[in-house]
Amino acid sequence: MLKAKIAGLGYYVPERIVTNEELTKYMDTSDEWIQERTGIKERRYADKHKETTSTMAAHAARIAIDRAGISKEEIDFIIFATLSPDYYFPGCGVLLQRELGITSQECGALDIRNQCSGFVYGLSIADQFIKSGMYKNILLVGSEMHSMGLDFSDEGRNVTVIFGDGAGAVVLQPTTDEGKGILTTCLHSDGTNAEELAMINPGSHGGYHLGTEKFGYPDVNTPGGVFVTQKMVDDNLLAPNMSGQLVFKTAVVKFPEVIHEALDKTGLTTADIDVLVPHQANLRISQFIQRSLRLPDDKVINNIQKYGNTTAASIPIALCEAWESGKIKDGSLVCLAAFGSGFTWGSALIRW
Repeated sequence: MLKAKIAGLGYYVPERIVTNEELTKYMDTSDEWIQERTGIKERRYADKHKETTSTMAAHAARIAIDRAGISKEEIDFIIFATLSPDYYFPGCGVLLQRELGITSQECGALDIRNQCSGFVYGLSIADQFIKSGMYKNILLVGSEMHSMGLDFSDEGRNVTVIFGDGAGAVVLQPTTDEGKGILTTCLHSDGTNAEELAMINPGSHGGYHLGTEKFGYPDVNTPGGVFVTQKMVDDNLLAPNMSGQLVFKTAVVKFPEVIHEALDKTGLTTADIDVLVPHQANLRISQFIQRSLRLPDDKVINNIQKYGNTTAASIPIALCEAWESGKIKDGSLVCLAAFGSGFTWGSALIRW
């Protein structure tokens, strides 16, 4: 029976390092305040004149393709996860295809919008395609350029200090090796509190969900509607918002739940985990999960301290760094887990 395995992986982060101290120039914050609440010391910002979400993805993809031992022309499907696409449409999948110079084979490109859980959702999708025999070389990418959409003011501080830019990629291939590859994936969502971690505008909601005044639509009865209004600009309604306490309280419940679910499905226990790669949302969340699962420090990968939260890119970046450092070896049981906007969450177990 076919299973999917990760045959190659790579990541890219921009050169520019933005420290907590630098952010104090734009908002009322401090290095101590940011580190105490998030664990973050610095993050990377892309060059807005030269880089985009898809160009960063291409850097990571080229490394993953090379390590998989294939040519770029052998990629037969692309899955792209991001919340910060180059354009509102089309999605980044086709832009990555063009950037890599593989348009001639006209492979399919799928864009998914599951934010922090995007890579895990993409991994599950790729796994099903591989197991069905439909594709043999799937390129899965998570890439984010958050710095273009953050609010660098006191009002936006709680969100802005968390996020950074970067990209991670893997190539998935079929394997028949007994016990190797992706053992299982578990996916969940609950849209009850969708607006509590969201970027509401611009959008096609017309103020429907929470009232026109909040969303900046002066007249929803106007034929055709208005995508972006002056009120949205004047009232700073074009920035992400987050109810931090609610997100934290929900995440620390759902993370362990979905990890145990994956372990139960495969007849394994937390003691069997060799490496846990959680989505890098907040160091305090990762530490809470570690204590809950009773895992030692050397089994949990955390790099949020130097990259911040890179959303869909955070797991593949951390996964690649763990592999490059030798923490992931042949036969290692690797657990991935994520929670984020939507709310959506998921986990995956991989035998390397």
